[in-house]
Amino acid sequence: MCPPADLATLRVCQLAGPDFRPLGLPRRRGVPVNEGEATPAVRPAYGGGREALLRAAVHVVATRGLRNLTFRAVATQAGMTHGLVRHHFGTRDALIEAALEHSIATSMEEGALEPATGELADFSASLPAAVSLKPETQAFQYELMLEARRTPALAHLTERLYASYREATQRALVAMGLGDDPALTDLVFAALDGLVFDQLTQGIDEDRMGRAIERLRTILIGLRDASL
Repeated sequence: MCPPADLATLRVCQLAGPDFRPLGLPRRRGVPVNEGEATPAVRPAYGGGREALLRAAVHVVATRGLRNLTFRAVATQAGMTHGLVRHHFGTRDALIEAALEHSIATSMEEGALEPATGELADFSASLPAAVSLKPETQAFQYELMLEARRTPALAHLTERLYASYREATQRALVAMGLGDDPALTDLVFAALDGLVFDQLTQGIDEDRMGRAIERLRTILIGLRDASL
């Protein structure tokens, strides 16, 4: 029912239908922010703002695939409005790129690919726990890589993803005294990537993955000491 108003407002209300509300009046309870958009009864623990939307986007892709990533899906997952997602990212492509950068930063920081100590003993030490704690971060990236095989336009994103990890691995090896060896960088990164994939998809426990990474560190220490 249209609220009491002047004739002009009343006419607009009649033409607009049941969702019309004059500027400044609160939205009627139970009417979603956008037609067809359900607001979760309880907001997930994502926090607020752009960061929360990025975490929600990673979750949507990790659990439902890249093709199901929409502004509406992200808004619903984050407990925010469809318009807020568009405000922060503008386009779906921009949202994907921002979510990728977010996932790379999260993975590198929490996995200790470049340990703050610069010591080999700490290289990737927290990677098994990071995968267990936030498996969606890695699942998002693998989903993106698989979709890029079907959609060549996404190839530049997966190239950036792997370039970021290889560059970080290279910096870490140089800092730990192993020199700038592209072949060794590729080998070490491939080993870590394979272990992450196995933990994520095969359910390998943290202890087993930790032992494998420890063996990798032992090999690297031997290589470093042999070159001294």
